[in-house]
Amino acid sequence: MSATDSSLLRPRLLGRATVNVVVAISVLYTLLPVLWLVLAATKTRDALFSSDLLSLGDFSFGQNLTDLFAMDGGLYGRWYVNSLLYAVLGAAVGALVSVACGYAFDKYRFRHKEKLFGLVLAAVMVPQTVLALPLYLMASEAGLVNTFWAVFIPVLFNPFGVYLGRIFARGYVPDEVLEAARVDGAGELTTYVRVALRMLGPGLITVFLFQLTAIWNNFFLPMVMLSDQDLYPVSLGLYQWNSAASVSPEYYPVVIMGSLLAVLPLILAFVLLQRFWRSGLTAGAVK
Repeated sequence: MSATDSSLLRPRLLGRATVNVVVAISVLYTLLPVLWLVLAATKTRDALFSSDLLSLGDFSFGQNLTDLFAMDGGLYGRWYVNSLLYAVLGAAVGALVSVACGYAFDKYRFRHKEKLFGLVLAAVMVPQTVLALPLYLMASEAGLVNTFWAVFIPVLFNPFGVYLGRIFARGYVPDEVLEAARVDGAGELTTYVRVALRMLGPGLITVFLFQLTAIWNNFFLPMVMLSDQDLYPVSLGLYQWNSAASVSPEYYPVVIMGSLLAVLPLILAFVLLQRFWRSGLTAGAVK
C-alpha cells in the first residue's frame, strides 16, 4: 500500500471510529435508564435507597408485582385498562381519520384546498399543552369534563397525522390505479376502502404508532380534564402515586414496577408492527 493510500485510509478509519463512538454513547444514553428501571423493579424498598441495584440479594420482583395490583384496591389495573382504551382505540380511530383526510387532500380538488392544508401545517406547530385550557372550556360547555370522552375525543384529531396521510397517499396510491377502479364502476367510497386503503397500509400503521405513543404518554390533558381516579391513565396515576411517595415510601417500589409495565405495550407494538413499514404493498397492487 502506497503512502497516498494510507493517508486517504486514515481519515476514513478515524471518521468511522468517531461515528461508532457517537452511536455507542447514544445507545448507552438510551438503554441505561431502561436497565436501571428493570433492575430497580426487582428490588425491595430498602435496596432502592441503599444503592444495591447490582447485587443479587433483595430480589423482590414477584412481591412488587403483587403489591402493584393490590395497592389502593387495585387501581393500577383500572388505569392500565383506561390507557389501553385511550391509546389503542384512540390511535386506531385517529389513524383512520388522519389517513382519510390526507387522502382527500392529495386526490381531490376542492375550494381553498391548499389554504386549508396550510392551516393543518400551522396546527402541527402548536404545542398540545396550549390547547388544554380551550379544550377544557369546550368540554365544560358540553358537560364532558371528568368523563372518558373528555380525553378520548381530542386525541382522535392529529394534524401531523393528516400531513403524513397526504405524504403516504401521494407516494403509495398511484392515480392510474384509482382511475382504473372508477372505470370499472367503483364509487369513491368503494375505491378508497377496497383499493386505496390497502395500499396505504404502511402509512396507516406508521400514523397509528405515532398516535399510540403520543396518547399513551399523554399527561397534561388527562390532568386537566379528570378528577375521578377511576378514569386516570397510567401516566397520571403513577404521577399521583409518585407524589404520595414522599409521605408514604411504600409507594416507591410500586411506582417503579408500574413504570416498567407501562413501557411494555409500546415496545410490543413497535416489535409487532415494524414489518409493515417495509412491506411493498404498492408494488404488488400496481402489478
